[in-house]
Amino acid sequence: MGTAENLDGLARRAVGLLGENGRIIIGITGSPGAGKTTLAKQLVERLIDNGSRTVYLPMDGFHLANATLDRLGIHDRKGAIDTFDGWGFVGLLNRVLAERDHTVYAPSFERTVDEGIAGEVAIPAGAEIVIVEGNYLLVDQEPWNRIPGLLAEAWFCETGADERLSRLVDRHTRHGRSPAAAHAWARTVDGANAILIEGTRVRADLVVSGTTPAG
Repeated sequence: MGTAENLDGLARRAVGLLGENGRIIIGITGSPGAGKTTLAKQLVERLIDNGSRTVYLPMDGFHLANATLDRLGIHDRKGAIDTFDGWGFVGLLNRVLAERDHTVYAPSFERTVDEGIAGEVAIPAGAEIVIVEGNYLLVDQEPWNRIPGLLAEAWFCETGADERLSRLVDRHTRHGRSPAAAHAWARTVDGANAILIEGTRVRADLVVSGTTPAG
């Protein structure tokens, strides 16, 4: 397990992993509020700026629909591992690696409506590096334990617990929760998920700071 300090270093590492491969997937994981989405998007931009054909692919598009969560009685802990379509996500990653002669479409997640949006992410035939980002990429249970074998590397985004809590409360209040409800969700639902995710850190190829500088 290694460490990295900046986006340029991560970009060079990603290009090095590509090598002679036609396409690779690099995973960025970490607990809620760690900064992995920001890091993944910044890395994609840096790689594109450097001439690499790179796509950002969020796992969040595989949230189960709110109606499904209601039917299953698990809407009150949306974001837990069993509130995602794990098998669908694994299937998509297999398609991304195998289907290179046409565009592969994937869902995104829209926080303003709190639902997945089908077919919004396009992975074109020419894509070389796919940066996939999500909470559960390194969890050792079916079907999630099939993901590491599909990744060139998995990077764990690490941020201190206090900073993660602050970010989560801010996120939840911006999306409509009261401050009290935001704190409660961040400490209970997000907190329970973080316990599971933090335990996967040892399986990562690289640990990256959630406050990685852009330089």
